[in-house]
Amino acid sequence: MAEKIIMLGDARSPAPAIPAQLEAPTGLLADALGRPLHDLRISVTDRCNFRCVYCMPKEVFDKDYAYLPHSSLLSFEEITRVAALFVAHGVEKLRLTGGEPLLRKNVEKLIGMLSALRTPSGAPLDLTLTTNGSLLAKKARALKDAGLNRVTVSLDSLDDVTFKRMNDVDFAVGDVLAGIDAAHAAGLGPIKINMVVKAGMNDAQIVPMARHFKGTPSILRFIEYMDVGASNGWNLAEVISSSEVVRRIAAEMPLVPVLANYAGETAARWRYADGEGEIGLISSVTQAFCKDCSRARLSTEGKLYTCLFATRGHDLRALLRDGRSDAEMSSAIGALWRVRADRYSETRTINTSGIANAEAPGERRVEMSYIGG
Repeated sequence: MAEKIIMLGDARSPAPAIPAQLEAPTGLLADALGRPLHDLRISVTDRCNFRCVYCMPKEVFDKDYAYLPHSSLLSFEEITRVAALFVAHGVEKLRLTGGEPLLRKNVEKLIGMLSALRTPSGAPLDLTLTTNGSLLAKKARALKDAGLNRVTVSLDSLDDVTFKRMNDVDFAVGDVLAGIDAAHAAGLGPIKINMVVKAGMNDAQIVPMARHFKGTPSILRFIEYMDVGASNGWNLAEVISSSEVVRRIAAEMPLVPVLANYAGETAARWRYADGEGEIGLISSVTQAFCKDCSRARLSTEGKLYTCLFATRGHDLRALLRDGRSDAEMSSAIGALWRVRADRYSETRTINTSGIANAEAPGERRVEMSYIGG
């Protein structure tokens, strides 16, 4: 059978231009809308052992799907070099994503390399990782020992039938919960639990999930079902708004709003009125947070994306493998960020009929499994 191929990103993504006048990084890089560069999300693999219906549906990512060859992936040394350039520009937080990042062989070695990086002031980075939790019980201690600070675990239901329907590979929820326990024991906290809510599939689990994690060290975050990429068949009618999530939980467990921890925080915070923990709401569909977005994304094969909903990337791997100097690459990254004006979610929120007019004809948004969430 012929291999099935879906365009994850834009194969035509060019290498960024190197400015004629090179500039040393100052650590204070801002884009065209005044947004600083503080976070870099690094996808380390395009592979995943789950087939979640909102990210890598089985009808697209089936047994004939062609993944990237290993030679196309950035090496650990290349990832670390690029990360160091971003840190010099002001990045203080690195998040490893996928696919499922724990499927990348010897990922602990990469974590050790990244944990050695320091900001211009000499401070350590906030080094985190997002995982589906399937391998976390086995790897939690090694990840912590390598220098990882925290993990975020994707968990969409406590009900085994619902969870298996969403991950579509018959993986049991109890094994993910065991991974969360192992991460707590290893000191990878505070752990954040991400639940993508899809109407008619797992929204009945909103209150049970809140009740389960209330009073624990974990912070449960509810994510509106997003139109990332083009493979998940996104429909606005399947979105449960964050306001509805709060309404359902507060009816049983009263909530009060909490101020953000820092500018650009993606999740709106609410705490339980009795002091037994908090929840977060990520509302990129109904309450866009583009105005404070400080995140850049590096794909598995070294393409830089300045928005989760981007249609075009910028090929940093081409510069890496063409022998360009750190000064040249740093200047190219700086020039790209300075002209960044992405605000897809704000545009889509204004036009909530869907995604019409958000893309140019013939363009296609990059897939979440390619650049991470």
